[in-house]
Amino acid sequence: MARARVGRDEWQKRVQRWKDSGLTAKEFAAETAINAGTLQFWRYKLKHDVRPATRAKRKSPANEILASLVEVRAPAVPAVDQRFEIELGNGRRVRVGGIFDGDALRALIAVLEAA
Repeated sequence: MARARVGRDEWQKRVQRWKDSGLTAKEFAAETAINAGTLQFWRYKLKHDVRPATRAKRKSPANEILASLVEVRAPAVPAVDQRFEIELGNGRRVRVGGIFDGDALRALIAVLEAA
C-alpha cells in the first residue's frame, strides 16, 4: 500500500513532537512508524530552512545587474611558416624546420657537401 505524501507543515509538527518527547530519533520513529533517517533529515531541513530551488523563486530587484558568461573565440591567426630550405653546391637540398640545432645543421651540411 502506497503512503500519502507528507508536506512540510506535517513534518514540522512531527519534528516538534519528537523534540518535545525527549526520545532519540530511532525511538520516536519506531513509536510513530516513520523512518528515523527521514525524521533527522527533516529536522535539518527545517532548522536550516532548506527549500528546493524550483520552489524558491527569487525576484531580482530592478537595479540589480545580471551577468552572464559569453564564450569569446580569438580570431584565427595564420600560422607563420618558419621552415626554410638550403640548396647545397652539389644540387642537394636540405629542408630545415623553424627550430633546429645550429651545430648539428653545420655538421649535416659538411657531410652532404663532402659526399
